[in-house]
Amino acid sequence: MDKKNFETNAIRNQMERSQFQEHSTPLYLTSSFVFEDAEEMRASFSEENDRNIYSRFSNPNTTEFVEKVVQMEGAEDGYAFATGMAAVFSTFAALLNSGDHIVSARSVFGSTHTLFTKYFPKWHIETSYFDINNPDEIEPLITSSTKILYAESPTNPAVDIIDLELLGNIAKKHNLLLVIDNCFATPYIQQPIKFGADLVIHSATKLMDGQGRVLGGVVVGKADLVREIYLFSRNTGPALSPFNAWVLSKSLETLAVRVEKHCENALKIAEFLENHEQISKVKYPFLISHPQYEIAKKQMKLGGNIIAVEVKGGLEAGRNFLNALKMCSLSANLGDTRTIVNHPASTTHSKLSEEEQLLAGITPGLVRISVGLENISDIIQDINDALKR
Repeated sequence: MDKKNFETNAIRNQMERSQFQEHSTPLYLTSSFVFEDAEEMRASFSEENDRNIYSRFSNPNTTEFVEKVVQMEGAEDGYAFATGMAAVFSTFAALLNSGDHIVSARSVFGSTHTLFTKYFPKWHIETSYFDINNPDEIEPLITSSTKILYAESPTNPAVDIIDLELLGNIAKKHNLLLVIDNCFATPYIQQPIKFGADLVIHSATKLMDGQGRVLGGVVVGKADLVREIYLFSRNTGPALSPFNAWVLSKSLETLAVRVEKHCENALKIAEFLENHEQISKVKYPFLISHPQYEIAKKQMKLGGNIIAVEVKGGLEAGRNFLNALKMCSLSANLGDTRTIVNHPASTTHSKLSEEEQLLAGITPGLVRISVGLENISDIIQDINDALKR
């Protein structure tokens, strides 16, 4: 379609209408597709045409969702997965061989850390970590076996920011693939490909869906790399279901307006908590007090919906705060319409040792707040009342 603005493309980038001339994209709940004759079937399996064959390979709903994300991120191609972690695993598994090496930011999602430290070493794929607050550590870690440079920005859960342009330059200098998890920012706030990323990964379960309904993941980037990921996934089967793809594609139509409000609420709450007597520290990318504020302003349109706060009193105080909440949800998810509060040290990152948690910026009293779309005064009141209790 003609080049239009982000919001317009998110709504108007749809598959061709069927003979029924539906206004909204229909749902294609079919496991397979039929062919006119044996020759068309042969040509399809030989990839001489782009026909749908089997929904594990492709499906109209999945294709529409992927094409929207590709356009949003400024990518060449993409593939969708059943979950965000399926996207992470499949990307690395498709592109790495035994003996390869990953250089990764230490501050990554707990399950990603488990992949790097428990499962990939079984296939002789090793990972070296750098401190996201000290990027000078990166280049000394690079060896002749290093294949991928990986990071989240903002990070989960401490919302640290790393200079994506710097990572892009390092990756180019050393002929590495730069893979960025852009889940916290979404393509509305940040497009890592502009700064040199080869691939961008999302857990679509989060802000892309935005309403806590379905699981999904997607990777977009350079076509030749996506091709390898597609071939791996076509044979291993982590495909996104047509129904979830349909939901996610519809969700992208409202991504911009939702994220705008999420970020507006989050900034107000961060500013409120920064002056609260029960809070010792607040981290939010668009607070001037954030250590990487200038970098965040350079590469992000808005600050996101995640706030990291340190409750005075450590582990027990953090848990007591969660127990005192009346409206905000206690959940492992984020990016929902509902405000969600989580204690990473005892939940999402509990598999990390205490030393690993501290190295990743996860202190005993750290609380992650995923700010929702409720009225801002109601969110603040619930958080304030819980802190007082």
